[in-house]
Amino acid sequence: MVSSSAHPLGDTPQRSYAGKLERFGRFIAPELKVLFAEFALPPGAAVLDVGCGVGIATHMLAELLGHESRVVGIDLSMPHLHAARGARVALLQADASKLCFRDRTFDLIWSCNTINHLADPVQALRDMRAALRPGGRIVLAQSGFLPEMFFAWDAPLDDAVRSACHLYYRERYGLTLDDTARIRGLVGMLQRAELRVGRVRTLVVERTQPLSEADRAYFEETIFRGSWGERLRPYLSPAQWQALRNNIEPAAAGYCLDREDFHHLQTLTVCEARA
Repeated sequence: MVSSSAHPLGDTPQRSYAGKLERFGRFIAPELKVLFAEFALPPGAAVLDVGCGVGIATHMLAELLGHESRVVGIDLSMPHLHAARGARVALLQADASKLCFRDRTFDLIWSCNTINHLADPVQALRDMRAALRPGGRIVLAQSGFLPEMFFAWDAPLDDAVRSACHLYYRERYGLTLDDTARIRGLVGMLQRAELRVGRVRTLVVERTQPLSEADRAYFEETIFRGSWGERLRPYLSPAQWQALRNNIEPAAAGYCLDREDFHHLQTLTVCEARA
């Protein structure tokens, strides 16, 4: 049964997946730095990071904009906010589905991989729209609209693992195919919230050898052990499970992160909109 909660993916003020957020933030930091620089915000801009997690992007924005700016991060999870602490940003425990700011407060509202956690994303976007100053922008970013590639040498294994992840995810949270597919309609959500959609693009996050420490930590801890691991076994055939283990076990001869031909692709779709 689909949850009617405002947080259908089980988020609560006590829930924490800070390690996962930290590793993803470090992994994608090179792409975010380029993206944020292109925003060309004026000195003294006021920025809100909705669903800031452990604050990687929040602090990056503050560093880019300088001391004249005001950067605020909000997150439902108190453990995430404790991990995000720093001198140059303001952090508030707040629910993204019920914003708590005055109208016309921010020049930019940034939100990455958050809107899909809300039961009513269009209403949340309407609240964000109200919090924008004249000429302000909302920028939504969402991962995974296109299939990721982990095993460039084995497309069927990539497909099997992706399907297993989706099945696990839907069963865990009691979701339907429609529930998980709706996030792809970001443009339509922005339009229904009476926002004028501007630039829409999909960035390719691409990694080959040599992998950085942040890359390896993301793949090993967040993907191989966290998102995959033993919990996918029931959704794979014995042959698929063994092929997966042969690729993601560090002791295996074919450990994918040690292959010279390792080539990873994933995407981040970015939509900008104005009131």
